[in-house]
Amino acid sequence: MKKILEISLGIVTSVGGFLEIGSITTAAQAGSQFGYKLLWAVALGGLCIIFLVEQNGRLAAVSGHTLPGAIRERFGYNYFVFMFLILGIVSLLVLGAEIGGACIALELATGIRLQWWAIPVGLLSWLTIWKGTFSVIEKGTSLLGLVSVSFVVGAIVMHPNWSSVLHGLVPSGQSQNAAHYWFVAVSILGASISPYLYFFYSSGAVEDEWDESYLGTNRIIATIGMSFGSIISMSVLVLAFLVLAPRGLQAENYSDLALLLQDAFGHWGFILVVASIGICSLGAALEITLELAYLAAQGWGWNWSENVRPRDEARFSLTYTIVLALGTLLVLVGINPLQLTVFSMALTAATLPVSIVPFIFLMNDRHYVGENPNGIFSNIIVLSIIGLASVLAIVTIPLQLFGSK
Repeated sequence: MKKILEISLGIVTSVGGFLEIGSITTAAQAGSQFGYKLLWAVALGGLCIIFLVEQNGRLAAVSGHTLPGAIRERFGYNYFVFMFLILGIVSLLVLGAEIGGACIALELATGIRLQWWAIPVGLLSWLTIWKGTFSVIEKGTSLLGLVSVSFVVGAIVMHPNWSSVLHGLVPSGQSQNAAHYWFVAVSILGASISPYLYFFYSSGAVEDEWDESYLGTNRIIATIGMSFGSIISMSVLVLAFLVLAPRGLQAENYSDLALLLQDAFGHWGFILVVASIGICSLGAALEITLELAYLAAQGWGWNWSENVRPRDEARFSLTYTIVLALGTLLVLVGINPLQLTVFSMALTAATLPVSIVPFIFLMNDRHYVGENPNGIFSNIIVLSIIGLASVLAIVTIPLQLFGSK
């Protein structure tokens, strides 16, 4: 019974952690601008994150190591510092986008400009981490984030052409505005394969004291949770094509997002969209903040745990306080949250090799995974993801220059 509860809560957590302002924005822009043609990118990103999350959970359950800790031990201090700097900068930009997403929801709900909400959202995030336990943060915000399932219901209610939807799962080119098409595709992949998600997942497995008896649980959570998260993102894309495109809107303004469920649910659709954006963005902001604190603590050998009083782990607590302050500052200075979101998602895609390449070594090193290393199929998948990440790293900057609007 305990394992069934763990699986249920874990799947809920995976859904809540997968969907955030990056996934919503990039999917909405894809649907409103290119119809169903980029559904394949959402599906591909979801497939990649399933394998990466499962392997992170397996690494943590067997070895008791988090991914950052294992990388620091296996590849040395210099590589860890390089990874920390790269992922730290990118994650801070993503954090700013997520705090901005929560502020956008509050502006839509109240009419008060989003910059005025930056400090309240930052303080709420800090108080939640300062006072809460890992379980409260992981499961609490994710349970609330189940409101985002309304996107799936809304897409079904709108009766899309399911044949066209399925056709969108097959990659196809774009003759007109091809550079922007591929830029959006890269942004979708960056939003789906976010390093903070699988780094946070491995830290969570250690916080929850997983051992080898959790390997089956981990596999179910990774597969079902991430798959359902992908379905929600696909639903956003479908809704954007059916609702925004006919109005000539391209999801380039956050007020466009508020219309996604209007045709399906009327005024309640507005409330559901605002709640989904606000809760999911806040949940992602909490996870990213903790992920950066975990990354620093695990790399430099500090004591760390969200389940311990902050004053007993002062360096860990100070780190997430500074991180939140910097993320809040990005919104306060007036950076457009939607532009920051799309830019940070593309930049995330460009830096994926830094965190993914170590997988092929760690998941075949019996010092870490014992009798549970990757098989041939899993190794092929990881190598394919590394290949994809390398291509994204090469093409992202040119697409930023020529494909972004």
